[in-house]
Amino acid sequence: MDKDLTLFEGNRIRHIYDEEKEVYYFSVVDIVAILIEKDYQSARKYWNKLAQRLRNEGSEQTVTNCHQLKLMSSDGKKYKTDVADIKTIFRIIQSVPSKKAEPIKQWLAKVGQERVREMADPSTAIDRARETYKKLGRSEKWIQQRMTGQETRNKLTDYWKDHEIREGEEYAILTNIIHQEWSGLSEKEHKQLKNLKSQNLRDHMSEAELIFTALAELSTRQIAEADNATGLEENKKSAKRGGNIAKEAKKKLELETGKSVVTSDNFLTQRKSIHNKKEH
Repeated sequence: MDKDLTLFEGNRIRHIYDEEKEVYYFSVVDIVAILIEKDYQSARKYWNKLAQRLRNEGSEQTVTNCHQLKLMSSDGKKYKTDVADIKTIFRIIQSVPSKKAEPIKQWLAKVGQERVREMADPSTAIDRARETYKKLGRSEKWIQQRMTGQETRNKLTDYWKDHEIREGEEYAILTNIIHQEWSGLSEKEHKQLKNLKSQNLRDHMSEAELIFTALAELSTRQIAEADNATGLEENKKSAKRGGNIAKEAKKKLELETGKSVVTSDNFLTQRKSIHNKKEH
């Protein structure tokens, strides 16, 4: 299965594409959160009550058509999460009074069409990501750094995958070691500093933060390759050494500029401003 995160009006929706069945499965709670315009925990409670109501009304099939698959959470770990195909998601949307109902239906239909195009031409996925960041108000320079950093990240995870690192929890452990080493903060602490909740940390990094993250991950991969690091314990050592290289570079830059690389800045205010302009 192909696992991904995508955006609807700046909100992240987790989904999985089943290559064999050629079916998309979307996180029910992520969809509900957008419909009711609340946070994840509120949406989870709402979905639990809605599911019970649907059962009581005789619409149990809608609920039973939902499956549980492991999806990545904001803490970097995977948890079983209710997912459903587009047809079932449409039925759930009809059960939630929301001004977002029609826009999200149109968005879901568009996602399916985009997936077909991306399978025929993978470059369209990159183009779509760039267009999404443009709509969120990111500069061309920032977008380029974000895309370059993602490519560096992908090469690192490809190495991990081929060297006995389990996707999910072990990826998260190594990623956090790298991040802690170069930035002085865990990923969780960095998100708290930026006042982020469910948002993706990298989508709210400054250009400098993205560059040092990429340097740390590039260094980690090259050190691991040189040592042929295999398994979690060996790759922990590579992660710490790779992160340390970026840390030393960060110290030198901060000494020269008198400014901290790691900041509390985020793009949340910018995103709200863009949404407000759309409404007026």
